[in-house]
Amino acid sequence: MSPSKQVSQTGGGSKTAKILYRPWGLAASILGGLVASQIFHQVWKRVDPQSTDDPPKPLQSEYRLRKIVIAALAQGAIYSVVKALIDRGGARLFQKWTGEWPGD
Repeated sequence: MSPSKQVSQTGGGSKTAKILYRPWGLAASILGGLVASQIFHQVWKRVDPQSTDDPPKPLQSEYRLRKIVIAALAQGAIYSVVKALIDRGGARLFQKWTGEWPGD
């Protein structure tokens, strides 16, 4: 049986693995936020090519609500996908190095 199947049947990694993973997970989260931000800005340039500014923020009155909601929706979706990919990849790498899965 593979280690990932053993982990899913036992309910997660050890407490030690979870503690040791925290700094790695924090660094991965910061990196993920930076990567997601860059991806979002590139996507937004393609979605709204005539805009030379950053994507609209909720309190900027010069933008219509529709544009603000679309920007927020795209940013949230991109952030969630990038975070999931980085979290999962980091956990797999941690498991490969230590032999233990760091999550629940």
